[in-house]
Amino acid sequence: MSMFKVSITATNPKREELITPAVEALVDTGSELTWLPGEIMKTIGITPRRERTFMTANKTVRTRPVGYAILRSESFETNDEVVFAQPGDMTLLGVRTIEGFCVMVDNIGYRFVATTTIVASLPLAEAILK
Repeated sequence: MSMFKVSITATNPKREELITPAVEALVDTGSELTWLPGEIMKTIGITPRRERTFMTANKTVRTRPVGYAILRSESFETNDEVVFAQPGDMTLLGVRTIEGFCVMVDNIGYRFVATTTIVASLPLAEAILK
């Protein structure tokens, strides 16, 4: 697991002119989803779509609302499901967002490194299924 901080913004996918101020988020390859302050998300009109239950590293169970946002950090962008973090919760950039950015985490340089997306070709998939 690697952790460092990056600056991230969230954009309302229905009204892309609505963008949060940049916030510092801990890049956490051990967290599935990105957690951003819920109040900041609400200021740009992002609304919760459902609730999900999470288990923290110390085995505490938390239920939080989640919604959808366009996330940007450095020169990378993706659309993702985002947790509405409450006061006391950490601000995290999770692995699904990292994968959406099509980057790898450089554990030594504490930065993102662009990668290519691996796609199984149809002939290869057919050969495997035979």
